[in-house]
Amino acid sequence: MEILTAPADYAPRADLLTGKTIVVTGAGDGIGRAAALSYAQHGATIILLGRTGHKLEAVYDEIEAAGGPRPGFIELDLATAAEENYQTLSDNLATEFPYLDGLLHNAGILGDRRPIESAGYASWQQVMQVNVNAQFLLTRYLLPQLQGAPAASIVFTSSGVGRTGRAYWGAYAASKFATEGFMQVLASELENTSKVRVNSLNPGATNTSMRRTAYPAETPTDNPAPQDIMPAYLFLMGDDSAGITGMAFDAQ
Repeated sequence: MEILTAPADYAPRADLLTGKTIVVTGAGDGIGRAAALSYAQHGATIILLGRTGHKLEAVYDEIEAAGGPRPGFIELDLATAAEENYQTLSDNLATEFPYLDGLLHNAGILGDRRPIESAGYASWQQVMQVNVNAQFLLTRYLLPQLQGAPAASIVFTSSGVGRTGRAYWGAYAASKFATEGFMQVLASELENTSKVRVNSLNPGATNTSMRRTAYPAETPTDNPAPQDIMPAYLFLMGDDSAGITGMAFDAQ
């Protein structure tokens, strides 16, 4: 797999995403929150999707306070949502928006970090449900609206352990390998028949709660804050990446 690095000196124009409607999962915290704020700052209408209402409300208020377009708000627990919930979500969005311009699959859970021989099946299933199955269902039901846009971008969140396996990363690593495979299959299917481009992005070591849980011995501030890696997220979501599809990117 060839790994590309997003342009280090990328400087998006202020109106990069003006007029676009973008769904961001896991939008209440960490990288999802930073992406939602950054996309809104560059003109997009953001559909905030997450499981914790008060966190989504806080991001909603931040976007409005900064003068961004009024966002949408969807509270949904990807660990427990059934297929019909995604159908309803798609139907509801279709009544408000003629099409969608972007989908950032950011939501994910770490699960247990332990050897396979002692891993629990319930934890494994939950990681796969959130990190893989929910991505499939959301993509499946939002794809018609993405295909209706003049040009749309789907960005999957990857990880270094989803490109080179590493001991004790178990379900999380396997889920990210699945994410890379799903990205490649979808990109190949859409490459010649759709204006939807599909790529993956590995944020790298970033000061988030997931990173702090995975590496408790690290000094968190040694890693960049989520907002510091936003140029890569803007590049892949905006039209400056038009024509690039089926590629695996690193944000750092």
